[in-house]
Amino acid sequence: MFVDIAKIKIKAGSGGDGAVSFHREKYVASGGPDGGDGGRGGDILFQADSNISTLADFRYKRKYTAPNGENGKGDRRFGKKADDLIIRVPIGTVVKDAESGRILADVSGKEPVLVAKGGKGGWGNTHFATPTRQTPRFAKPGMPGEEFEVILELKLLADVGLVGFPNVGKSTLVSVVSQAKPEIANYHFTTITPVLGVVSMGEGNSFVMADIPGLIEGAWQGTGLGHQFLRHVERCRMLIHIVDVSGSEGRDPKEDFVTINQELKKFNPELAERKMLVAGNKCDMATDEQIEDFRKFVEEQGYDFFPIMAEIHYGVDALLNKTLETLSKLPPIREYEPEPAPIIPAEEINRHEVNITVNDGVYFVEGEWLLKVMKSVNFDDYESVNYFQRVLENSGVIDALRDAGIDEGDTVSIYDLEFEFIE
Repeated sequence: MFVDIAKIKIKAGSGGDGAVSFHREKYVASGGPDGGDGGRGGDILFQADSNISTLADFRYKRKYTAPNGENGKGDRRFGKKADDLIIRVPIGTVVKDAESGRILADVSGKEPVLVAKGGKGGWGNTHFATPTRQTPRFAKPGMPGEEFEVILELKLLADVGLVGFPNVGKSTLVSVVSQAKPEIANYHFTTITPVLGVVSMGEGNSFVMADIPGLIEGAWQGTGLGHQFLRHVERCRMLIHIVDVSGSEGRDPKEDFVTINQELKKFNPELAERKMLVAGNKCDMATDEQIEDFRKFVEEQGYDFFPIMAEIHYGVDALLNKTLETLSKLPPIREYEPEPAPIIPAEEINRHEVNITVNDGVYFVEGEWLLKVMKSVNFDDYESVNYFQRVLENSGVIDALRDAGIDEGDTVSIYDLEFEFIE
């Protein structure tokens, strides 16, 4: 079963907790704190695998969790970092945040792609020793790992996409120019999954051709199979639009051509700008007048036209040579860049609940919403630090600290950030 979209939940591992421990050794007085830090939680990475061609496995397993880091131990022993979880997907899988729709990763290369980071390990009590606090009896818990509900979309990597109405000869063309063997029959929707074929044009010259099935009027809205497979056109460097120039099924070739182009544009306006060649198939069933009339119609719109009879390879070489020439001038197959998390203006952040605990003059602040804000802050950048300060003021964190009795010079700890409180 070909499945090219799936929704799953992923959760990176949480960091291990820091240890509270004091050095105990014979003849050593006041050994001091020696609690080690917790280990980092496991990351979640996605790895492209050429042996996988569908997302069907994700229909049956929908939750993936990386292991947590090990807790710290006494004698300054750090907890072990957890192993990463690698999820294998077909080449060309795009990972999106289900809530916002932003792109988290494009899994198209050879290297694994990091999608969810494991939480940092908590500090042991060793970190909290000061000249005035020599026996800190507290440590930091590990940070939670990132957690997302993600949508996996398979967008096939192909140089050339074949588009057109059902039964116009797309599968036939793929079968005669490559080793691909799609099902071919004289009825609509014979092909119900995209078919890839490698077209060899001599040493060092080859390209991947994809038969995109199911395009009819209304495809962009889900009619037929179009909406399911139009996403596979988006990566194609160029398109070959195949039309039954004979009108053997009672349709007007010109109307077919216009209809498919409109469907592509409605699905993604960028597709209307994609380089396209036009192949008029089934020329043996058309009159010379029909062929020339359609040629004139296409060329007036700026497209190159190639009359072919795919089944017997007539005219196909000229089409392939022009395709190879066109590809040599085009950029490589598109890869999607990860989109950064949006930064919410500090003024728009409403007051949120936080949990404040106090240990030996250290004020620990926790709140799930704070974790999300901190992911978008670069604490090495002055403007980002000012933004975070405004967030703390607007959200009521500063007021909550005052209510908890904080004084100037006391230490504030917000997850893996620590600073002195200044009025």
